Amino acid sequence: MSSQPRHVLVIGGGVIGIGCAHYLQQAGFRVSVAEKGTIGGACSHGNCGFVCPSHVLPLAEPGAVSSALKALLNPNGAFRIRPRLDPRLWSWLLKFARRCNHNDMVSAGHAIQPLLTSSLSLYQDLMRFASLECEWQKKGLLFVYRDHRALEAYEPVNSLLTSEFQESARRMNAAELLEFEPALKDNVAGAWYYEHDAHLRPDRLLASWRAFLEKKGVQFFERHELLGLEKADSQATSAKFAEQSIEADTFVVATGAWTPQLSEILGIRLPIEPGKGYSLTLPRSESDPQTPIMFPEYRVAVTPMQTSLRLGSIMEFAGYDSRLNQRRLRMLSASASQFMKQPLPTKINEEWFGWRPMTYDSVPIIGESPQFSNVILATGHNMLGLSMSTGTGKLVSELIAGQEPHLDPTPYSPHRFC
Repeated sequence: MSSQPRHVLVIGGGVIGIGCAHYLQQAGFRVSVAEKGTIGGACSHGNCGFVCPSHVLPLAEPGAVSSALKALLNPNGAFRIRPRLDPRLWSWLLKFARRCNHNDMVSAGHAIQPLLTSSLSLYQDLMRFASLECEWQKKGLLFVYRDHRALEAYEPVNSLLTSEFQESARRMNAAELLEFEPALKDNVAGAWYYEHDAHLRPDRLLASWRAFLEKKGVQFFERHELLGLEKADSQATSAKFAEQSIEADTFVVATGAWTPQLSEILGIRLPIEPGKGYSLTLPRSESDPQTPIMFPEYRVAVTPMQTSLRLGSIMEFAGYDSRLNQRRLRMLSASASQFMKQPLPTKINEEWFGWRPMTYDSVPIIGESPQFSNVILATGHNMLGLSMSTGTGKLVSELIAGQEPHLDPTPYSPHRFC
């Protein structure tokens, strides 16, 4: 037998691909990463930076169908579906609608939670031992409301999270909230506080993580768009790019929202829709919040990173529309301004959008491809790719190494769509 370590090629250089590369290298594999653009340059670049075990419940929940119908009629809503003749989208929406019930919601939550819990623990280990420079902070997450009825309406959700998932929030009235976070206006009704959540700056995470892995011998290939997979029997033997072909023993496909465009190459149509999100990155000031905040009534998040303030979120099903919609960006700042005591800076460091890989059941796709016995899929992480990266990477390395998985891989299997 060869003394050379098995070679694994990770296709996709976002946070999921980098997470896979990290744990594969740690397990003793020779690892390469090929990315169609730049490493960490897509959805992993400008997201809100949350590592949030509190986000257990899926997008498909009771009441989501009525929200989707309203989104068809409201071009200014934070959640928007652009009407278009796309059979794939409508099939996805129909399957999504069928899962908007209590039982499927709880079932999806039980699939989502292990990856979130594992990833938070692994991130903490990563920060201790790899010393990544990514502005890691563990300050929790506030869900802040202006409307008292909306604040009260979250009580059953908190009760469900507590009883089913042991993930409960501390409720704050307006006075407690303003003492805890004085950057907010006094028009708030209160908040729910998840103290175990963390956050970081994602672009710096990817840059630092890449540098760490390069020192460990991981090779990175940028601007390598996958054109095909050479096959022998039921196994892939090499990946074809315009620049070169790369042979490997095993392949990991971590291509996020671009995965549907690889259907012919992979031999499987995965139900992933690109969910477009936006963010604004602003200069940091002393009057900014100290704790990350979600404003659920407006679907907007505020992340106080150490070197900047980020406003983000919005969900737009508009296909692969690459336009930077200024109206959507203005919605972010207008919504956040209703809560912030001090005016937001007029200077903008960065305007950004990215496509999230949305599955209709809100559960990631991790496991062996139905068409290739040596191709592992690691995609479809919805809005939680950053939060699930380390857990996914460790699981993928265990599946390839033939080790006992640290969590049950069954709920994530690609075969559930066959």
